[in-house]
Amino acid sequence: MADSSFDIVSKVERQEVDNALNQAAKEISQRYDFKGVGASISWSGEKILMEANSEDRVKAVLDVFQSKLIKRGISLKALDAGEPQLSGKEYKLFASIQEGISQENAKKVAKLIRDEGPKGVKAQVQGDELRVSSKSRDDLQAVIALLKNQDFDFALQFVNYR
Repeated sequence: MADSSFDIVSKVERQEVDNALNQAAKEISQRYDFKGVGASISWSGEKILMEANSEDRVKAVLDVFQSKLIKRGISLKALDAGEPQLSGKEYKLFASIQEGISQENAKKVAKLIRDEGPKGVKAQVQGDELRVSSKSRDDLQAVIALLKNQDFDFALQFVNYR
């Protein structure tokens, strides 16, 4: 019998992020506490740009955006937000969406699977994802449960389970 396997990835649906950004922009344009402070949120190339006339307001824009991401089922671990910076009279905050598992993070996950996972489970790094294989599907389920209980500083999804 062939081995069963699944892939561990860290991907974000770009359309869902876009929808969350549009919802946040709409709420910011309508909310009373954002009137007259020049608050806005938009794409700036691959980054997300948030602007307002005070540091507190730009952090509030980030908070609105984060709440929209949560409602759309996107982990906040995938959002990498910087610190507000003064640019002229405006405060700007850049955030980016992180995708893919770095080599060092993939090695951490593979080591955890080797050390704490069931025997006979193999984990191999393939680019920016990790393939986990075993003869037993129950062992793969145990690995998924183990990883879901860990608190990594990056988002994980499990795909291609077969």
